[in-house]
Amino acid sequence: MADSKPLFSLDGNPVAAEALLRDVFGLVVDEVIRKGTSASEKVCEWKEPKELKQLLDLELRSQGESQEKILERCQAVIRYSVKTCHPHFFNQLFSGLDPHALAGRIVTESLNTSQYTYEIAPVFVLMEEEVLKKLRELVGWSSGDGVFCPGGSISNIYAVNLARYQRYPDCKRRGLRALPPLALFTSKECHYSIKKGAAFLGLGTDSVRVVKADERGKMIPEDLERQISLAEAEGAVPFLVSATSGTTVLGAFDPLEAIADVCQRHGLWMHVDAAWGGSVLLSQTHRHLLDGIQRADSVAWNPHKLLTTGLQCSALLLQDTSNLLKRCHGSQASYLFQQDKFYDVTLDTGDKVVQCGRRVDCLKLWLMWKAQGGQGLERRVDQDFALARYLVEEIKKREGFVLVMEVAPILKERMVKEGSMMIGYQPHGTRGNFFRVVVANPALTRADMDFLLNELERLGQDL
Repeated sequence: MADSKPLFSLDGNPVAAEALLRDVFGLVVDEVIRKGTSASEKVCEWKEPKELKQLLDLELRSQGESQEKILERCQAVIRYSVKTCHPHFFNQLFSGLDPHALAGRIVTESLNTSQYTYEIAPVFVLMEEEVLKKLRELVGWSSGDGVFCPGGSISNIYAVNLARYQRYPDCKRRGLRALPPLALFTSKECHYSIKKGAAFLGLGTDSVRVVKADERGKMIPEDLERQISLAEAEGAVPFLVSATSGTTVLGAFDPLEAIADVCQRHGLWMHVDAAWGGSVLLSQTHRHLLDGIQRADSVAWNPHKLLTTGLQCSALLLQDTSNLLKRCHGSQASYLFQQDKFYDVTLDTGDKVVQCGRRVDCLKLWLMWKAQGGQGLERRVDQDFALARYLVEEIKKREGFVLVMEVAPILKERMVKEGSMMIGYQPHGTRGNFFRVVVANPALTRADMDFLLNELERLGQDL
């Protein structure tokens, strides 16, 4: 019989393993949480790729290393990584650090289970359903379905697949042979995952009909009507409209009520990509921006963005109560989803998704919500809006600031190499490169907004 002694660490020394983990947790607290969230520290310590590769010593060898060396490795990883929790990190739609959400992430990683059966994830199966129920209630639905997905792109792609399956269920068995030429519609400001999804699902990017947006980035419903008529005249079958609540570049909210009217007239599935803007539903002051979302068939919502739950936390919500998710994606694997189990097998949710193993993404949001309450999260959203308005007003007062300047790439290089802050930039339409400032970190203050403008002035004083 093989030695049954558990090998908790490579050398069989659980005391040393525990000591290592305590040291790593201490390092995380000191270097990531304490220093990483301090405005007096750098956002990043920039190194060119060749130098960074040498500093990290990335080669994997046949012999293991001491725990002291491993701790040094962890320290180096933290040192040269971007601190997305830093108050001067405005680069992506995610930022900041919530301690309760981080606690949930640590527990999740430590338990290391997969969210596919009640058998191995009883707590998280029940928790996920409760969290999804709460999100659906905020959308305005009293019932429905949903699942946490590995990112908003997958949530959007699932929505397209579900809409196609609902209209042509035989496509699950027969594939593209069962389909006429299809057309889906979205704004030119949509997330790129819509076109990626069309390609991935075999529809082709030509099936995506791009609807015009106004000067603020909102979809124009009249042009949506025109595009639908044009697609039908060309022999295509319209089946889905993807609206956006919080576009990636301009942060625009499409007019959902008017879009819902169009979808209702033509019998089309209405999906709302609210990955960025969905959390605005928590705000009584600003939720009007999503008026009409309750009329959607599906909604994608990423709490890891505006709510700061940490990557990743992306929910796909459905109004459907016919088990569409499982009918569309399920394959009834007999080694996982036995129907003669000793508990209610409807709790085995793994067949709702395409993947098999699925990480637990509900605990961090649940724990943060328990700690903050809906009112605390609402204050966060309202604070983000207030700081964004403040920043706009301050920009208007500053001489030398205009909406678009071709110095954006130069200023980006300077700020990153100095490590003082990080802001994304991109062109838009006929406009040149401009900075996209993301205000989402709940730790932000007006002083951080002032720093942003002062630092841009300092970095560009010679331009």
